[in-house]
Amino acid sequence: MAMPVLATKLFVPPPRSHALSRPRLVKTLDEGFSAGQKLTLISAPAGFGKTTVLSEWIAASRRNDPEIGVGWVSLDEADNDPVRFLSYLVAAFNEAAGHAGSVSNDLLTSAESVLTSLVNDAAASPRRLLLVLDDFQLIEDASARDAVMFLLDHAPPQLHLAIATRSDPLLPIARLRVRNELTELRAADLRFTPQEAAAFLAQATGLALSHENVTALAARTEGWIAGLQLAALSLRERPNPSAFISAFTGSNRFVIDYLIEEVLDRAPVHVREFLWQTAILGRLTGPLCDAVTGGTGGTEMLAELERANLFIVPLDEQRQWYRYHHLFADVLEVRLLAYGHERANALHILASAWFERHDFPEDAVRHALAAADFPRAARLIEATIPGVRKSRQDATLLGWLALLPREAIDARPVLRVFAAWASLVSGDVAAVEQQLADAEAQLARAAEGVTHESEPGEELDMLPVTIALYRGAVAMAAGDTAAVGAHAQRALEVAASADYLGRGAAAGMLGLAAWASGDLESGVHSFRESARNLRRAGNLLDALSTTMVVGDMLLALGRLTEAQSNYELALRETEGSPPAADLHAGLGDVLRQRNDLSAAAGHLAAADALGVGAFTREHRYRWAVGMAELRRSEGDLEAALRFLATAEGHYRRGFLPEVRPIAGLRARVWILQGRHDDARAWLADRGLTSTAELDYLSEFGQITLARLLIAEGTDESLDAAATLLALLAVAADSGGRTGSSIEILTLQALAWHAQGRTARAMVPLERALTLAEQGGHIRVLLDEGAPMLRALSDAAGAGIRPPYVRALSQMLRGAGATASDTLLAEPLSERELSVMRLLGTQLTGPEMARELHVSLNTLRTHTKHIFAKLDVNSRAAAVRRAEMLGLI
Repeated sequence: MAMPVLATKLFVPPPRSHALSRPRLVKTLDEGFSAGQKLTLISAPAGFGKTTVLSEWIAASRRNDPEIGVGWVSLDEADNDPVRFLSYLVAAFNEAAGHAGSVSNDLLTSAESVLTSLVNDAAASPRRLLLVLDDFQLIEDASARDAVMFLLDHAPPQLHLAIATRSDPLLPIARLRVRNELTELRAADLRFTPQEAAAFLAQATGLALSHENVTALAARTEGWIAGLQLAALSLRERPNPSAFISAFTGSNRFVIDYLIEEVLDRAPVHVREFLWQTAILGRLTGPLCDAVTGGTGGTEMLAELERANLFIVPLDEQRQWYRYHHLFADVLEVRLLAYGHERANALHILASAWFERHDFPEDAVRHALAAADFPRAARLIEATIPGVRKSRQDATLLGWLALLPREAIDARPVLRVFAAWASLVSGDVAAVEQQLADAEAQLARAAEGVTHESEPGEELDMLPVTIALYRGAVAMAAGDTAAVGAHAQRALEVAASADYLGRGAAAGMLGLAAWASGDLESGVHSFRESARNLRRAGNLLDALSTTMVVGDMLLALGRLTEAQSNYELALRETEGSPPAADLHAGLGDVLRQRNDLSAAAGHLAAADALGVGAFTREHRYRWAVGMAELRRSEGDLEAALRFLATAEGHYRRGFLPEVRPIAGLRARVWILQGRHDDARAWLADRGLTSTAELDYLSEFGQITLARLLIAEGTDESLDAAATLLALLAVAADSGGRTGSSIEILTLQALAWHAQGRTARAMVPLERALTLAEQGGHIRVLLDEGAPMLRALSDAAGAGIRPPYVRALSQMLRGAGATASDTLLAEPLSERELSVMRLLGTQLTGPEMARELHVSLNTLRTHTKHIFAKLDVNSRAAAVRRAEMLGLI
């Protein structure tokens, strides 16, 4: 069964013909709207006329400005599913914008992507847009409230939100109030004034009540509209209004109970029966009422109730769907339950059956659960799973499963598997395998003729694939790469040839296992196979999202041109929709590595312009990492650290292997700044040592360790770096990771060059230069700065790849490679530079003091400062560090 968007929830209630006009309130609302404020908040308890005043205001606004666009959502408890909430938000916005579908529900793979598209669409609108959220007190889901906060934070002047609620929402109300971006109506504003009460009672009762009676009734109800309305209904049949008015007093709850009982007791028997029997329905239509009551006049009865003003509200222009006023429905249901739960349960089952026949799955499930008919509810829930999965209303499914007793789930292998998924989502990994094993056993017994209650269909057919994928997810959470691959292979083996979604998911999981193990060629192949299947399944956005994963592996494989081509092709397909921001960020990194910094900056700016919400969840941090790497290449190390901090704030650990951890990138910047202790602490925290076992997931960290050892510049650290890099070079070469090999060989050459072993350094350098030139890699060499310039000078003397070496040297000189102040936390002063130059000679301490015309103590002070800034503890180490930085 599909999960439809109900048009009745989007209906903008028209002003009721018998409602009292309230121009003072309309004027207040219109002033805030016209002033460009962001939010109208109408907050008051039930029965204060919140919806009525909104409908009057909207009608007045439309008369004043026929072009105004209005979208309305009548919220209910089910809208706490964040995807469902966004679906209705999008549908209402498209109604307001007047071009349905402009913001697509297909974007619901990323909540912030939807909201960003909505904001951008609103900003481009030539007319004012009003978006109304009614009954907002029912929304408890934090992500749904976050969506509203996002709109309030980013809304353009054209877009205005209005919220009607029984209690103040958890939104930045105080901040909006201080900024004069909020219009508020509260219970005190909504209460009828004595004059309004008199006009309303005269209109509603047709009686000539005395001023004293009106004043007393208004005082007794404290201007509460629901109370006055009920009193008016009861007064119609009263011969002595004054006696009736003096007969009740007390709280609103007392008044509502007393007056509804008065109204109901005076209604004809057939009307009372109809009201109680239909009280269980959240929305009413004639045929549904007939199914529940067993009668035939439901449509006529609803029309009669509306004419009698008996707390019934139309939900569409055709008057086919209605709902009771919430207060009235509450009291009706209490009266029904007084006859026992059995009667109410029987009515719920009748309603569930009608909703099932008419393809309203959520209502069918809700009434089955309310009736405690768990076998029926389990069957209906199972039937909705394909629709829930397609619409991604996962929270709805999880909520339903939580309400089912264990035995109802255990009778159905499909529900057992999804209960395992619920355990996985909640973090109860230990419970997952038992649930999957039990479901598998049921399938095996079914093959032998032992029946279960899951019905034949798509989900049952796919269950072996789903079980294998969930086992793979558990293995992935445990870091068991081999098991991930085994379960993914099992899923591929059992998936039907036409099960494109299952095959796409299995191929993607197989690719993740290959990636994590360092078999990048297999990883690229698997993810491309995943993308092909996802396209066949109609999941274009998911297919395009694999471009980022393939791009990461292609970079490690050294295939820059292929990565760039893939990004550009995918960007042409997205046409600005998600994951365009991801792709711009990925392409920017490729172009940076090709040293096209201007083009890289352009793509990163394009990603930024789409907004943080335009990035998919898995890749939201990428823009900030791309900016950090760009700033590092430009020599602005402090800016690089700031962007890495931003990236950390957006990063969410998922199933993708962490091959380039953000903290590791930060450690590399620290090394450039001379903050060796900070970098060493990160390496120690990760357990990275020169003797640790090598694997692909630790490769980035091990290379970072080699960088630290080279930066320390002692003979011992340089030897350790060279030894570690030799091992890394073998591993990268055997894995075909040319991109990694270029960096490793480059560092190996610099380590030997720093030791004065020039001839030996030229061997890995020539290999690195050959691979880099063939693949178009430039930044990996330029980012090494002054040490690379000196090594290239020797390479030029040795006749190694002359044109390429000459071009790189020119780029380094043009980039100011000897600007050591970008490489040190604190640059050397002019006097310290003079001392540093002499430290590189054979002069003794006293000889250097005489050369500089300073005392020996002053020379020692300068030397101490130099050692501290270079993070060294000997003259020889200082000389090596200064040479690496181009200081001498």
